[in-house]
Amino acid sequence: MILASQIKFPLGQVVITRHALEKLNSADILNALNRHVVGDWGELDEEDRQTNDEALQSGDRLLSAYRSGDTKFWIITEASREVTTVLLPEDY
Repeated sequence: MILASQIKFPLGQVVITRHALEKLNSADILNALNRHVVGDWGELDEEDRQTNDEALQSGDRLLSAYRSGDTKFWIITEASREVTTVLLPEDY
């Protein structure tokens, strides 16, 4: 359970690409969104994690990477914080 005090930014409207919806487990998507919103960036390298941490302050785009089984997927929150997209890397 996520506490309001743990949330680092608004997700805005959450959307998912058709391809990601077909491939991903809904529980894994929800878990990843919960991790994303509290600043757990998933499978990013240290440089990308630092970029996200800085983006929290500067208001830039946020990107996280997770897995559902063997399928890697991304969650991107736009700089405006109005839209968060769940997608597969090949959907980008």
